[in-house]
Amino acid sequence: MITAVVGSASPVIDRRIYGQFAEHLGRGIYEGLWVGESSEIPHRNGLRTDAIQALRDIKVPVVRWPGGCFADEYHWLQGIGPERGAMVNTHWGGVVDPNEFGTHEYFELLNQLDAEAYINGNVGSGSVAEMQDWIEYMTLDSHTPMAELRKSHGRAQPWKVQFFGVGNESWGCGGNMMPLHYANLYRQYQTYVRDYGDNRITKVACGANADDYEWTDVLMARAAGHMDALSLHYYTLPTGNWDVKGAARDFDDASWYETIRRTLFMDTLLSRHGEIMDRYDPAKRVGIYVDEWGTWYDVEQGTNPGFLYQQNTMRDAVVAALNFHVFHRHAARVRMTNIAQMVNVLQAMLLTDGPRLIKTPTYFAFALYTDHHDATLLPIEGSLPPHTDVTASLKDGAVTVSAVNYALDRPARIEIDLPGAVGTIRRSEILAGASTDHNTFEVPSAVGLTAFEGVAVTGSRLVLDLPPCSIVTVRADVAGS
Repeated sequence: MITAVVGSASPVIDRRIYGQFAEHLGRGIYEGLWVGESSEIPHRNGLRTDAIQALRDIKVPVVRWPGGCFADEYHWLQGIGPERGAMVNTHWGGVVDPNEFGTHEYFELLNQLDAEAYINGNVGSGSVAEMQDWIEYMTLDSHTPMAELRKSHGRAQPWKVQFFGVGNESWGCGGNMMPLHYANLYRQYQTYVRDYGDNRITKVACGANADDYEWTDVLMARAAGHMDALSLHYYTLPTGNWDVKGAARDFDDASWYETIRRTLFMDTLLSRHGEIMDRYDPAKRVGIYVDEWGTWYDVEQGTNPGFLYQQNTMRDAVVAALNFHVFHRHAARVRMTNIAQMVNVLQAMLLTDGPRLIKTPTYFAFALYTDHHDATLLPIEGSLPPHTDVTASLKDGAVTVSAVNYALDRPARIEIDLPGAVGTIRRSEILAGASTDHNTFEVPSAVGLTAFEGVAVTGSRLVLDLPPCSIVTVRADVAGS
């Protein structure tokens, strides 16, 4: 049996741990979200209504944009006003981006989602002045050239920019920099990311690629006092080989378990990067933002290799859930994550085909965890059955328990002692299926949430009987909570 412990110093699970990422990549923006004012696909101000409603249902808290690698070749002035300047998307397929979706359209997306802004600025090919002007254009309420330019394009009041990333993957596609060089550039660029009026920007420095611990050490030593958060990127590849990553749908049991093993390496990464950060920032003022994570497979056959379009199975849902549990355990330092990516790219929530839209198993994993948003973590003590993981949280007098059984051939029983007698069960849902199960445009509901009947209560004890390859969430009132 395991116990969910109430601790006086337990951290809050920031809702932004369930953040999203939308890059100008493949059909992630164009068609996936933006169809334009003249489209026959139902839309509101150019944004497709089916996608917006689906994303609202999983309570998307924050959206990172415009990249990704695209951010360090994006020049924001080309994406405002009636005359847009097209550009070549050199990283992702060499296609021409018309810049129809720019700053104003991004904030319209946030408005429709009721989400916060996380913008990545261009350090790799952009100037300090360009970044400074963009901040003024978005957030300054005054009679300056940038504010007047915004007003001339139809936006009288400034927007709120909650989070701003100073560059992206500066160790790679964002400039191939060494850590000390980037640390110096970060200090310079962030100086001009200013707060205007009552807008307060959380400044995010480009962090490490997976297990590059030297990068974290240098950035914290040289620039910790100038940042509010440090990013981290880590993708789950079944093979660990970027040239042959593995298939999204046709995989065997060995590939399943290897994917899980590589997913759980996230815990090691967060522990070791966190230990380095603790040396410079023991109060944990600086957050970790895992602003790119998820599965990355070989693209679907017949699709543009630069568009990163992949199907999404129960394996992806389990990967997402296990990552959520890791993020919860590190919630004292991890305050945002952004899965890559929201629509039609990598481990997407939604896939579209013209006017058609389907929800992926990963979408339903996010749906199962909405009750953990901004809840207080209840640490788990005790030994779990093999191939299982559990997380628990407390909010509004109710405890939410989510559990994963990633064994392919064995059920699992989990007995968890909660901090008080269990009362009314307010939610009991399961996502389960065979490892390769997925939704298609022809069969859009092969995978989805159903009522979970395998729950029993005895006093303060919750007993969950999980089938193989399943994710469960139970939310219940608990006396004294």
